[in-house]
Order: sequence, then structure tokens, then C-alpha cells
Amino acid sequence: MTPPADTAPETTVPRRLSLRFLLRQLLRLALSLAALVTASFAMIHLIPGDPLRQMLGPTAPKALVDQRRAELGLDDSLPAQFGHYLAQLAHGDLGTSFFSSQPVSDIIAQGLPNTLSLAVLATLTALAVAIPLGMWAAVRTHGGRGRRTEAAFTTLTGAAVAIPEYLYGLALLLVFALGLGLLPPAGLTGPASYVLPVAALTLAPAALIARLARVETLRELDTDYMRLAHAKRLPARRLYAVHLLPNTLTATLTMGGLLLGGLITGSVLVENVFAWPGLGQRTVEAITQKDYPVAQAMILVYGALVLVVNFLVDIALGVLDPQSALSAPARQEG
Repeated sequence: MTPPADTAPETTVPRRLSLRFLLRQLLRLALSLAALVTASFAMIHLIPGDPLRQMLGPTAPKALVDQRRAELGLDDSLPAQFGHYLAQLAHGDLGTSFFSSQPVSDIIAQGLPNTLSLAVLATLTALAVAIPLGMWAAVRTHGGRGRRTEAAFTTLTGAAVAIPEYLYGLALLLVFALGLGLLPPAGLTGPASYVLPVAALTLAPAALIARLARVETLRELDTDYMRLAHAKRLPARRLYAVHLLPNTLTATLTMGGLLLGGLITGSVLVENVFAWPGLGQRTVEAITQKDYPVAQAMILVYGALVLVVNFLVDIALGVLDPQSALSAPARQEG
């Protein structure tokens, strides 16, 4: 039997709008990457100083400096250099370091896994600590109860969010590595080497996510389904783990995905504090030395990772909450 004609839009419109949502996100990603490529080139060339003088020394003969500048193409106009840069990127060539003559792709391949492992581990640690802490604080302060708990929670988490990661790193280094000698002070020598840098990266984001988890949990505790679950006198484990937790995770996990992008870039200073063999030290060195190929590649890699993470978070939200993906085009068209 043929279904009524008026039911067709219900099965076809969501698919069409979902495809438009995906294409729109892909277009935004492509435009953002194009802007990132342009910015990575412009930012390095706007930094004062001459990379050739830093590389060859202030006493190097002018003829040698001019010869080396011509070999590297630095005497070309900025538009010509930018065109050469785009041509290299199109062929997957990130260039060669001015100072070490090492291919930039090799430098990134050596440091990127260590940077990503640090950022991912810090994100997972922050979520594992912050979500239970925020839910606990919400349960203890729901309905106006636990005024002291609420004051302590908001004060401590607010202070934790305000402190930069590198200050946490310096404090942890002085106390637990140099002072007590409990953990390695620098480098990557084993699992214990992760403890201090991960802690430095985790403390502020964990406090922020805990505050968000508390707000989301308080909102869910006032819903009808939670009141009904309370009225049925369900066991606490089932009440909170089965009914409450899944409904508080959407916004919290969204923050976790965005947090990962922030930790990738925020790890630069923390890596320098702990002499971590990631991309952080090479990034600072390249920018200081005006090592154009390395600095441009580092900015490009960090920026691209953040953009891709944000893109995946948007797609995940579209899957978890299809109504948001469907309503966005409608709002724009209206």
C-alpha cells in the first residue's frame, strides 16, 4: 500500500538538511584552513629581524649574506615568496630548516606524537576528574543545600581556572621534582615523565569542566524524569549512573572536545618548562630564530589540529543532537 503523500517530506527533508549541514561544515573548515595558511606566512614575516644574520652571525660578510638570501629565495617579493610557499604545500613539501637543514616534515614527525599523547592524556584526565566532581558538587548543593560546599567549590575552581598552565608547571616542577625528587624533572624517560606535564595541563581545564558539569547536573536534577526516578526510590548507583550521567554528558563532552584543541596549542609553554620532546620547544626556537619554514609549519600544524578537532566536535553534536543541525539552515533561510 502506497504511503500518503504528506509523509514523504518527513523522510527526505532530514537527509537533505543533514547533507547540507555536513557540506557547510566542510566549507567552513576549508575556508578556515585557507585563512590559516595565509596567517602562518604573514605572522612570521612580520616579526622584526633578519633570519640570515641570526643564522650566519652579525660579522658575516654582506656578500655571503646576499648569496645565501638569494639561494633561499628571501630576496624575492613577499607575493612571490607566498606563491612559492603555496606551491610547496600543494606538493606536500613543508620546506627545510634554515638552521639545521633538516626537512620540516621530519621535525614534525619526531615531535607530533609526543605532543598529541600529552594533550590527549591531559584531556582524558580532566574529563575523568571533572565530571564526577561536578556531579558530586551538584548533588550536594541541589535545592539550596550545602552552602559551604558550594562556596568552597566555586572559589577553588574559579581560582584554578585563573592560573596559567605554565605557572602550574613551574610550581609542580619546583615541589615534586626539584624539591621532593619524586618525579622526573624533564624529558621523556618513561610513564612517570607524563605525571607533571599532564597535571600542569589538566588542573585549569578540569576546574572549568567541573563547573560546567555542576551546572548541567543541577539542570537535569530539576527535570520531571529525575523527580520521577527519585519518587521511585531507585538505588543511588542506578539513579546517577544510568539516569543522570548520560543526560549531562553532551555539553560536557563538547567542552572536552574543544578542550583537546586548546591543550594541543597550550602545551607549547608547558613542554618548554619540562623540556618535553614535542613540538613546543622547536616552535619557540623557530619563532625566536625566524626559521621561516619550521615556524610556518608549526603554526600550520597547531592551527590545523585545532580546526579539525572543532570540526569533529561540530559533526559529533550534529549526530547527537540532529535537531540543532536541522534548525541551523532554517534559521539562516528565515
